[in-house]
Amino acid sequence: MAHELMIAGGTVVDGTGAAAKRADVAIDQGRISRVGDLAGEQAAQTIDATGKIVTPGFVDLHTHLDAQIGWDPEMRPSSYHGVTTALIGNCGVTFAPCGAENRRYLAELMEAVEDIAADAIIDGLPWNWTSFGEYLDTVQSLRPALNVVGLVGHSAIRFEAMGDKSCDEGVQADERELARIVDLVKESVEGGAVGFSTSRFLGHRVPDGRLTPGTWANPRETQAIQQAVVEAGGRGGLFQAAPDMRTRYEVECAMFEHGAEVGCQVLFSGGTGGDGDGGVSRWADFLGRNNDAGRRITSICHTRPSGSFFGLAQQAFLRTPAWRELMKLPTIADRVAALKDPATREKLVSEAKEAGGFGQVARILHPMGMDEYPDYDLENERNLQKLADDAGADPVDVYVERLIASEGKELWNLWAFGGNLQNQWNYMRLPHVVPMLGDAGAHVGQFTDADSPTFLLAQLTRDRGVYSLPQAVHRITGKSAQVLGLKERGEIRAGWHADLNVIDYENLGSCHPEYVNDFPHNGGRLVVKSRGYDATLVAGKVVIENGRYTGNRPGEVIREFIRD
Repeated sequence: MAHELMIAGGTVVDGTGAAAKRADVAIDQGRISRVGDLAGEQAAQTIDATGKIVTPGFVDLHTHLDAQIGWDPEMRPSSYHGVTTALIGNCGVTFAPCGAENRRYLAELMEAVEDIAADAIIDGLPWNWTSFGEYLDTVQSLRPALNVVGLVGHSAIRFEAMGDKSCDEGVQADERELARIVDLVKESVEGGAVGFSTSRFLGHRVPDGRLTPGTWANPRETQAIQQAVVEAGGRGGLFQAAPDMRTRYEVECAMFEHGAEVGCQVLFSGGTGGDGDGGVSRWADFLGRNNDAGRRITSICHTRPSGSFFGLAQQAFLRTPAWRELMKLPTIADRVAALKDPATREKLVSEAKEAGGFGQVARILHPMGMDEYPDYDLENERNLQKLADDAGADPVDVYVERLIASEGKELWNLWAFGGNLQNQWNYMRLPHVVPMLGDAGAHVGQFTDADSPTFLLAQLTRDRGVYSLPQAVHRITGKSAQVLGLKERGEIRAGWHADLNVIDYENLGSCHPEYVNDFPHNGGRLVVKSRGYDATLVAGKVVIENGRYTGNRPGEVIREFIRD
């Protein structure tokens, strides 16, 4: 009997960390039916993978596609980069559970934290749910291209239980409110949430300037939530956190350890500093000691220096009155035309210099160039200050000249996170770190790191040897699937789900981020495409073929997980 589909002649990197091997992969009824030498067997469709690698689909442990799925079920740009399963609901920001009276608040909270207009969220989603389980039902009805796993967020739950005071520093839940929080957590996990997420980051603010609900929650509350996750879903239920390690390292670590002790799989966003080893040895001890003791704690991190993109798309960095007026012009072309006008340019430049210009930021602002593909300057040779020094000019003049020369298309990458490359690479090599913090669906007009898996495999693995190829693939497939407790996903095995990539590894790479206006109400965002993905399959259906969508949308909202 002929197979439905066969991937023939490829080199299989199976997601376990084992060495690559030549093998064919047969697919039937959405599952991998055979792996091996299938010469002579027939298939209704064959993908020729000669000279290519075949990997499991990537599992992205940090996205904010919760709203975007409503109007973009193809889940771009994650789907451009080999992702087949996306975890949504990170950092405590979700749209359920939610009473009708709180919808606008949660939309405005997402706008404040993640840069998606509240009106787009309100009008782009059906809002036909109250509980988290009903929200997941809605996501499934939207027929997403990729698989979706949902976390229930602290902000939604705490606001539902406590109202406006949930954001106030020093205000803790009373006994009735805490019981309501616990009940909502349990209901959400029983309704299909993989676990619970919270933000403790002191940069996540609601529209009135206060910090998001949950930031100030004390151990009494977080411990009750962790216990509720385990009671409702079993040991291994996820507790995700965006912590603030700079201001309360000991408190956050204690929260992680307690959650892992009661049975949660703890997942947190981490990284390194620029001084010394950037904290790598401290994290090696913390993660190693806890995991050796059976406590499951995993960190994710950025794969490249990141923080914000500047240029003429949405953020110019310079914010004097003249620059603010420039950025009010409707299009990039209009802004370039204004820059080319000598009088306007002189005003923009003089105002910027009088206001202090770029200051020390010039040393961590790097142009991405205008060649066919972006240059992320991993040799650290072309920051704005160095370019200005080499030209004997002020950084403001260099910045403006390059914006004009590129017709406003060049972007500048702010190295706010991960700027000490060796520290960051040492961190991501730690056994319990997953190098995937793409943030797709978040900060959409400010920057995009959704190409994290592509950058990891191409720039860091192929070009620099930070990982071996089997190691890199394992981190973002098999290991990530284990963190979530996914059943029969994350590895290439007979009988497992056919979520797969066929990759032209030698030509794999990220494209330049592009600013597009494709959100509701003509909202703008940055999208980054890729080259080198011959095919991405979900449930045995080709979703992306050579960078183009096929129209297939076989994604599943996953609601059952491996638990002990």
